[in-house]
This record gives sequence, C-alpha cells and structure tokens, in this order.
Amino acid sequence: MTTTWRCAPLAVALSAMLLLSGCEQKTDPNHIKVGVINGAEQDVAEVAKRVAKEKFGLEVELVGFSGSLLPNDATDKGELDANVFQHRPFLAQQNHDHGYKLVAVGNTFVFPMAGYSKKITSLTELQDGAVIAIPNDPTNLGRALLLLKKVGLIDLKEGKGLLPTSLDISANPHNYQIMELEGAQLPHVLDDPKVAVAVISTTYINQTGLTPTKDGIFIEDKESPYTNIVVARADNKDAQNVQNFVKAYESDEVAKAAEKIFNGGAIKGW
Repeated sequence: MTTTWRCAPLAVALSAMLLLSGCEQKTDPNHIKVGVINGAEQDVAEVAKRVAKEKFGLEVELVGFSGSLLPNDATDKGELDANVFQHRPFLAQQNHDHGYKLVAVGNTFVFPMAGYSKKITSLTELQDGAVIAIPNDPTNLGRALLLLKKVGLIDLKEGKGLLPTSLDISANPHNYQIMELEGAQLPHVLDDPKVAVAVISTTYINQTGLTPTKDGIFIEDKESPYTNIVVARADNKDAQNVQNFVKAYESDEVAKAAEKIFNGGAIKGW
C-alpha cells in the first residue's frame, strides 16, 4: 500500500518503532494495491488497471496469488488495499472464521461452476457408485453440493443455506462417492480413471482450455448467488483509490475483455 508520512521532529536516538508510531499515515489516492488470482482473473484485472490509469489517473499495482487462502489476510492487515477473487458467501465465511473486517465494494462477474467429465457426455451415462470430485473449501463445497442437488444427483437436509457439507446429504440413491479436493487439483483429476465427474469453478477450469457453457455437462445458471466482488476493509471502503478502482472494473472495457478471456464463461455482475 503506497503511503506518505508526516512526522514531528524526533530525537535521533528514538527507535524505528517509535518513529513510525509518531507519524501520521495517509493513503495515496492515486495508487492502489490489489490482490488477484494468477491466470485469467489477473488478465481481466490488467484491463481494469489500464482503464483506471486512463480514466482516473490511478496507478494500480496488482499482486498475484496462486490460491484463495492469503489475499483476504493480506487485505485485512493493510498489505493490500483491496482484492478481487471471491463471492459474498466466501467472504462471509472468511470474516466469520478469521475475524476480518472486510466488505464488498463492487461486483465483478459470475463465473459459473459446472460439472466436467472425460468419461461421459451427459448425466444419463453416470453409473451407480461413480466418483464425483468437488472442492473442499467450505464455501465452494457447499456451492458444489447445491449444484449436485439442483441437477438431481443428491438431496440435502433443509435449512443449511449456502453452506451444506457432505454430512448434510440426506439422499444419495445411486450411492455416488463424493471426493473432496483442493480446487486447484480438480482439473487434474479429470484424467483419473476413477473419477467420473469433477465439479470445478471457472477460475481453475480455464487453465485446461475448457469452458462451462461449451464443455460442462451441467452448469449453474445466471441466477447464481455467487457473483464475484471487489473487497476492501471497512476502514478504507470509501477511499478515493478504492472507489475509482471499482469504477474502472465495472466498465464496458473490462466486460468485453472478460467475455473474450473466459470464452463466454463470465457473466457481468453489475
């Protein structure tokens, strides 16, 4: 996070810690540090970076991450001003689990989760006892289970909202075996002869050249509650640099870029 410092005169003998504590920190309104997930999502953010510079004179510093465990922590600690990678249910779970004070400040895209297979071409071919791989993080696990319920493969206990677990499966008449894996591993198990179907988010399936609308044998629709968001802290959500970045992201230029980069797999969320 780029900052400027204004300090009262201090004795040379004071420690660096005391020096910092005696300074007033100000956020630079013309610079912002934003966490993104490496790959296609960063490619989209690069377009927002260009728009932010052209329209608002805002210098955007993008910081890439390989997974979803670190960007919120870095944002909460002030190492980032904002991040772009998650939807509201995931943010709510992260705030609950870690005590973060992070808030949504803008919408980006719905990246539909879908079921993919190199063994079958439709659900009518899915055999009893087949292995279905799904994400293991709480939010995307629940999202995948809700999608399996929607297409009629399982049923879930009532009242679990957006965060059911495998323990909440109330009916599994075809005895499907649910395998929970890290999201980044799911594209690789498509080649595993033991796995019939893998439920994968657009973030990870994009690495394979597959797309949900063309290659998914079942898919979330546009009414999904999982629209991705721009996230900042409660204490900087109204800052000029954050607001200008949101405006840059919610632009026609970014929407067109995402349509091309995700090959139709990104639905505009604003």
